[in-house]
Formats: sequence, C-alpha cells, structure tokens
Amino acid sequence: MHRPEPWHAALDRLQREARPHALASVVGVAGSTPREPGAKMVITPEAVHDTLGGGSFELQVIEAAREALARGEAGTRLEAFPLGGRSGQCCGGYVHVLIELFAGAEMSVALFGAGHVGQALVEVLAPLPWRVLWFDSREDAFPARGAEGERVHRRRIVPGAGGPRVEDAVDSLPAGCHALVMTHDHAEDRALVDALLRRGDCASLGLIGSQSKWASFRRRLGDAGHDAAALDSVRCPIGVPGAAGKRPYEIALAVAAELLTLKPESERQDRRGVSPETLRETFSPTRD
Repeated sequence: MHRPEPWHAALDRLQREARPHALASVVGVAGSTPREPGAKMVITPEAVHDTLGGGSFELQVIEAAREALARGEAGTRLEAFPLGGRSGQCCGGYVHVLIELFAGAEMSVALFGAGHVGQALVEVLAPLPWRVLWFDSREDAFPARGAEGERVHRRRIVPGAGGPRVEDAVDSLPAGCHALVMTHDHAEDRALVDALLRRGDCASLGLIGSQSKWASFRRRLGDAGHDAAALDSVRCPIGVPGAAGKRPYEIALAVAAELLTLKPESERQDRRGVSPETLRETFSPTRD
C-alpha cells in the first residue's frame, strides 16, 4: 500500500528537483478551527501533501496556491480565512495561513554538449536551484552519473538521415531558457545556433569558441536569413569578461559567472515577503 508523503519529505524532494510548489502554514487562529498553528501542507499543480484540516477552508488554500503558481509567482502571501464566512464551515473560527510560493527553478539552462567543458559546467551548476537540460548527439557522450542532482536532465539528440535532429531538441525547450552551445562538431554548433535563433524566445544564447569561429558562423548565418539584431544577440566567446584560463573547469567557472549576471532580478530587496502593513493589521490588537 502506498503511504502518503508527509509535507516535510515532499518539500525536501520538490526543493531538490526545483519544481513549482507552495508551503501553506497555519500561523494564527481564533475560535474553533480544524488545525492548530504550525500545521503545514505542501501543494503542487498536481498533488497535495498533508492537510490543514480538510473541508472548504483547505480547498480554498489549495486553490489560492495553485492560482498563484500558475501565474509563476514566488515569495510569500498571507491569507485570511473566516471559516463561517469565506469558507462556509460551521466551526466559525478564523485562520491566517502563510503561503510560501516557490516558482521552481530560478533559471532554465539548455546546455548542448557533453564534452570536457560541458561536464565541468554541469558540475558547477548542479548545486544551484536552476534546471539544466543537457543535450548531446553522441550515444556514449554522457559520463557515468555522479552527484549532479535531480535538476540536471540528460537528453539525447536523436540522429536523423541528414545528421542530428537538432530542431527537435530545440523545439523541446521551455520558453525563456538560457542556451549554451558547445558540442564536439562545428557543423552541429552552427545548426543549433540557427535553430535557436529561428525559435527566437531564448533569454540568452552563447556559443563556445573564438572570435574567428564566430565571424565564420555569423557570415553563414546571415546568408541563411538572420538579421544583424539577431546575430548581435549571440555571445561568442562565452564567459564573464576578463576571465582567463583555458582549462575546462576554468572555462566552466567563467561561463557560470556570466550566467549569474544574466539571472533575472527578484522582487525589491527592501520589500520582500508579506508587507509590514499587512502584518501590523493582521496581528496587532485593535484599539478603540
């Protein structure tokens, strides 16, 4: 018999996998309520782990969390549930629930190439709360599985009659990912850059190589119909400016540092979490 997963186990797993989820915690109660302060529940778009007491109140918490996750929200929000009013339950108490939203991976990175630099880069990125989609067209290119974590997803580029079917791999990417092209073959690199530019919705696109390599690629990609604005968006060489060193791990560190500069800013650092005004209104005693 399958045992339900408790909230703390589900939270640990979802955090490691960088999948969207919410942690709902009862932080304040008044009157008769289904659960005590400290009760917790984890909510994903597909499942619920543990309980805040059931009934209409719990369904409303789940609905509020899932609506926020569907909008890609992150951060915290405080929800008030008058059980006799908003929730229509006969116990008639009042519950405040803190909903902590985790939108999933902070960034999605599509890495094309499992050579020395690709392997070193995965090693650097694996501990970060980023989702890495790792591609290679060679049958035995990926190393034996190490401690790369659940956020790294290996994918084979399927071979075709005219070579690797790079368009299928590019079509499988989520919108807004950061693409890095560093395969073992220049023709495959160029085909990938062509397909990624045609797709047109990557947050960034980087190509490993020298300025002379990019000059050759740029000329041929321009002949294939890409305009100057699109070609100017490609970074080559890749890596944070000023970084020196040609060892695979040195290049990987420079590329990871560059990705950090491209990471989108979160909410204002001086206004994170539930607003002080909301907390004062919620928890301060009313005065006549």
